[in-house]
Formats: sequence, C-alpha cells, structure tokens
Amino acid sequence: MVAKGRPEPPMGLLRRLDAGARAGFPAFFTAFLIILAAVPVGAPGLMAAVSLPGIFFWTIFRPAAMPAPVVFLLGLLQDLLSFTVLGSGVLTLLIVHGLALRWRDILVRQSFLATWLIFCAFAAGAAGLGWALEMLLGWHIAPAAPGLHQFGIAVGLYPALAWALTRLHTAMRRAEAAL
Repeated sequence: MVAKGRPEPPMGLLRRLDAGARAGFPAFFTAFLIILAAVPVGAPGLMAAVSLPGIFFWTIFRPAAMPAPVVFLLGLLQDLLSFTVLGSGVLTLLIVHGLALRWRDILVRQSFLATWLIFCAFAAGAAGLGWALEMLLGWHIAPAAPGLHQFGIAVGLYPALAWALTRLHTAMRRAEAAL
C-alpha cells in the first residue's frame, strides 16, 4: 500500500550527477583498465585479458551499465590500442557479453568458485576465437602463444578484479539504497 502525502521532490543536480557517475562507472573503469594495460610491458594479450573479466563481471552484476554499444566501444578501443586486426576484439567481447547476459540468471546465483570456473571456460573460448579471427582476418598463421598468455592472465586476474569489483558494486548498491 502506497502512503499518501507529498510527492517526492525532483532529483537535484548533485543526485543526478551521482546517479550518472554510478551508471557510467563500469564502462569508464573497464576503459581505464584497457588503457592502463596498453603500457608496453611485453605481455602479449594483456589488454584482452584485462577487458574480459571487467565485461564479464559487469554484464552479470550490472547489465544496465554494460550494454552492447558500450561493449562495442570498449572492444574498438582494445583493438585500436593493441594494433590487432580491427573487429576481432569487438566480436570476441560482444560474444562474451551476449553469452554472459543470456546466462546471467544462472551466474548471479553461483558461488565465486563456480563463477570463476565458468569464466575460465569463457576466457578459453575468447582466446581461441581471438586466435582464429587473427588468422582469418590477418591472412596469416598466428602463433598460439599470445592466446595462451591472454587466457592465463585473464584467469589469473579474475579473482583479484572480481574481489575489487565486488566491493565497488556493493558500495554502489548501498549508495542507491540510501537514496
């Protein structure tokens, strides 16, 4: 039953800015990680290994903040910064996003270990697809080592990133509940 009384006042500028910042945080944080991973450290596949956990996590826990057009732009940023064949990162990330979104109802109820194991399967598929697209679109036989490095780094980074992103997600939920 809805209590009668005065209507809620319209959101002020600061509340709208806060809501916009919370809505855009997942995309901007993932873009920041991609740009940070672009620093040349000699680890092949680092950008893809950093973007994959972010997109997977936010697609499961905040799907409205990680829509397909944002994933497309993040994949394009990844492709441009890594000098790979344009479109391979975009397609890989969009497929991961679509599958994670489709299985979101199941994944959101799983334990961390189950989610991590499922992410390992996603990372293996993404590394294999990226390798195949590199060969197909680049018209050359690509070495498998960068794809294996991407897989290993993504699987190894996921627990630390998921821990940090879970804390951020919880803080954003608390802020939304306080409004």
